[in-house]
Amino acid sequence: MIIFGTRGYIYQLAVLTLVCGRCGNPAAHTLRKRVTKFTLFFVPLFPFSTKYATQCTFCGGEQKIPKEQAEQLLAQHVAAQDGNPFGQAQQQQQPGYAQDGQNPYQH
Repeated sequence: MIIFGTRGYIYQLAVLTLVCGRCGNPAAHTLRKRVTKFTLFFVPLFPFSTKYATQCTFCGGEQKIPKEQAEQLLAQHVAAQDGNPFGQAQQQQQPGYAQDGQNPYQH
C-alpha cells in the first residue's frame, strides 16, 4: 500500500503598509507565500504549486498577486529597511562596553 497526498505550507515574507483594494484603508498587509508539496508516506518530496497573496490586517481581505509583483514588493520592503528584512539596526552597542567588546569597568 502506497500512501501519497499533498500538504500546504504558508510562509510570511513581509508586513507592508499598503492601501487596501477592498476597504480602502491604508493598513498593514502581510505578504504570504503558499506552497503545496507532494508527499509520499507523509514525507514532503517536491513543491508543485506556489502562490502569493497579500492580506489586509484591517478587514481581512486577501488578494492573490503574481510572483513578479510579490518579488517586487519584497524588494521594495527590504530596500526601505536598509537591507535588513526585519527593520532592526544591524549592530547595536550595549551601554557600558567599549568598542572592542571589553568591559571598561573590569579591573
